[in-house]
Amino acid sequence: MNRRDVFAATLAGGAAALTGMAAPSAIAATPEPVTTPNWVTARDGTRLYVRSWGSGAPILFLSGWALSSEMWAYQMAALSERGFRCIAFDRRGHGRSDDPGQGYDYATLGNDVDAVLTALDIKGATVVAHSMSGGEILSYLEKRATAQRVARVLFLATTLPCLTAKPDNPAGVPAAAFDQMRQQFYADFPRWIDMNSDPFVVPETSPLMRSWIKDVMLRTSLRAIIDLNRAMTAADFRGALGAVTMPTLFIHGDRDASAPLALTAEPASKLPKQAKLVVYEGAPHGLFVTHIARLNADIEAFAKG
Repeated sequence: MNRRDVFAATLAGGAAALTGMAAPSAIAATPEPVTTPNWVTARDGTRLYVRSWGSGAPILFLSGWALSSEMWAYQMAALSERGFRCIAFDRRGHGRSDDPGQGYDYATLGNDVDAVLTALDIKGATVVAHSMSGGEILSYLEKRATAQRVARVLFLATTLPCLTAKPDNPAGVPAAAFDQMRQQFYADFPRWIDMNSDPFVVPETSPLMRSWIKDVMLRTSLRAIIDLNRAMTAADFRGALGAVTMPTLFIHGDRDASAPLALTAEPASKLPKQAKLVVYEGAPHGLFVTHIARLNADIEAFAKG
């Protein structure tokens, strides 16, 4: 197996090693998003479950592939005690949110981000986007370049800018390799998660922590898992990243088997106007649970500007 095949076998975006772009669905125009305690209704009527802890400067956490807002527990618990309002929501088909069976494309997901920010009237937020969710915030920003709701973006273990091989992206993974990976999802997704779990964390990660992450992923809609993986691996956000002018930070591990540094954060961090790349030595894709203290300190410093 060559190096690109190894990447393809372990690269599963937001939570890959542990455990698409479907055509955007038509969404009818509806009234502005409304909110009730812990719930926001998206444009197409999908209910999104929202967590909001603490008060102060807002930080919006966007979850990785197949993961819900639960993944951010160790960031939100600490930072909500440090003077921040920490917000995260379950993507459609994840956690407690509705599973409408459609809308698992970046255009719709960007609109869902807008629904949450608008309903909660968030302004000047720091956005922390893990893995595939970097595309969600870029999709949001593409349509709202003058929006004041987002002040800065931290791309954590990103799958940006473009995973699939193309004539002008020869370092990418062949599309056929991703297709073969998704066939395993159709057959036995829990088995695939278990077989690819070790590279997502570090040897010191406790068995219970590993089981907790797997459990979060296994509660995700299989329809969402397949369609979002297709969206993530087909997306090309090189142009969108080049248009970003706000302060941007990339944090990535040099042992990320799910989104190898040379394919993702290194080229991606060269595209925005104000970007910085910080590499964590020995960190995997799941650095939100393997490097908690360092990551929390870096998020806090970045959020303070």
